[in-house]
Amino acid sequence: MGYLFTSESVSEGHPDKVADQISDAILDEF
Repeated sequence: MGYLFTSESVSEGHPDKVADQISDAILDEF
């Protein structure tokens, strides 16, 4: 799941900010 979100995020053009949000979301899930 994380890889799919990161791929879509990079397309948006803000990989750094989105990556941080995704990391936080993943940490919250686990």
